[in-house]
Amino acid sequence: MYIVSDVKVQYICCYTLFINNIFTYIISMKRYTTFLLVLILPFTIYGQQDLTADELFQKARTTAFEQKDYSASIALTKQALEKAPDYTDISVFLGRLYTWNNDQEAARKIFEGLEKKGVKDEDYFIAYASLEYWNDQNTKASEIINKGLDYHPQSEALWLLKVKVCYSDKNYQEAEKANAALLSINPKNTEARALGIKINEFTSKNAVGIIYNYSHFDKQFDNDWHILSLSYKRVTPIGSVILRGNYANKFAESGTQIELEAYPRLSKTFYLYVGGGYSNDVGIFPKYRTGVSLNASLPHSFEAEIGYRQLYFSDNIWMYTASVGKYYKNFWFNLRTYLTPDRKNISQSYTGTVRYYLKSAENYLGFQIGTGISPEEYRNNLLENETFKLKTFKIGAEYNFSIYRNLFSLGTMYYNQEYRPNEKGSQFDITFGYTRKF
Repeated sequence: MYIVSDVKVQYICCYTLFINNIFTYIISMKRYTTFLLVLILPFTIYGQQDLTADELFQKARTTAFEQKDYSASIALTKQALEKAPDYTDISVFLGRLYTWNNDQEAARKIFEGLEKKGVKDEDYFIAYASLEYWNDQNTKASEIINKGLDYHPQSEALWLLKVKVCYSDKNYQEAEKANAALLSINPKNTEARALGIKINEFTSKNAVGIIYNYSHFDKQFDNDWHILSLSYKRVTPIGSVILRGNYANKFAESGTQIELEAYPRLSKTFYLYVGGGYSNDVGIFPKYRTGVSLNASLPHSFEAEIGYRQLYFSDNIWMYTASVGKYYKNFWFNLRTYLTPDRKNISQSYTGTVRYYLKSAENYLGFQIGTGISPEEYRNNLLENETFKLKTFKIGAEYNFSIYRNLFSLGTMYYNQEYRPNEKGSQFDITFGYTRKF
């Protein structure tokens, strides 16, 4: 039999007593904590109720913007209004909260009450007009904006909202005027620049244009190239349609091509590019060409495109394209790629473009730099003999300006191309363009 020593017995007893004391302490602490909570809670609630209107307003803003809890923010804003019923900023914010919470009736009630009080604050007109614009009540939105501009003629936010309302209402002439007014206040307004490009497509229903391109080669070809394009553009309710005829003299031979392009709008965000062309002078032009792209106008003045281009000479050449663009103040940045897969590898073309806009969408300076050949260039017949798979560097600039409805363009481009393995030559292009809108 195993006999436990007195020392061990004493140790076990002490250990048991220690555990019991711990449990007793924990239980007593729970009771003490509960007592403290019961004692402190009324003071906490009282402290919440004792916040000033400004403190409650700030807490409501934090709750709305950081936590996205509009219901809780509405409750806090109402508390703030109880303390300061004539605090216009708080009332306007409450109307915005109801708008964001999709409670149109409650939002209108707030704004109509402020209207009866004769409120003239800029933020009130912006918030009220935004409610109506977001709910497709463009006539009412325009009334509110025009009244707001009477009191705040230098308000960028109100002018920008007017541009959006007019554009949404397909009132493109008024949208163009409003956009010009906004840019006269702030020429570096990024969103106005982006909207100006869209509006410009619809301000005139018709346009005729002529473009002449001259190319000179130092080594690759003995003869200069001459290309002349005539186009007619018609703006329809669903988008623009362009009919174009091209004449070219390349390799001391002449040829013609006809092209048709359309830009149908799918929604406020998306539109398509659909294009096709035919020529009976293969080599000067591809026999057939087709192209489709999906374009998107994204938030924060971004835009993107993804699609394909197909050229047929004696065989099909399939090229896949993607681009991303960004408006920033007076600038437009764009990066585009063309990828042409075959059995061995993928040929690549990259082009970066920067435009600096002057007074309008039709007045800008442009700069390009890139590698490879794209099917949009006048050199696209070089794709037939696969020289596009060799190394090519290009750099160029352009200047576009307008005088009333007359648009002028001047561009130049330099190419350095490896036209045969380890043999390079230079090409110099000059392009002149004129378009008349009516």
